[in-house]
Amino acid sequence: MEFEGGCYCGGVRYRAEGKPILEGQCHCRQCQYITGGEPNTFIAIPASGFAYTRGNPSSFTRTDVPNAVTRRFCPTCGTAIGTEIPGGLMAIKVGTMDDPTLFDPKVAIFMVDKQPFHMVPEGLACFERMPG
Repeated sequence: MEFEGGCYCGGVRYRAEGKPILEGQCHCRQCQYITGGEPNTFIAIPASGFAYTRGNPSSFTRTDVPNAVTRRFCPTCGTAIGTEIPGGLMAIKVGTMDDPTLFDPKVAIFMVDKQPFHMVPEGLACFERMPG
């Protein structure tokens, strides 16, 4: 899979290629903060297949948790671009993709934190936490 995308203002752009490791929704509380309350829809690919082609995103990594992820976002408009996950994965926010129709969700994770107003497509495999 190959695709491009970027932030709302166009200041940060990226190119991604590689076989998706995971495509789905994350309902964890941390993702709810980042999205403003909804689940995070993402495509996770090997980080080696992801590169910024314009601009430099800002980042945030919590220092109070082990194996913290690094969240990347546009320093101008604030669009969340993706999350660097320890172990070499990049979880790209579907809303930043130039063609979000390429997204084919397979799982819903961290259902333990799902809110009553979150919608989960019928037939999606659901996991209380991260699947093994």
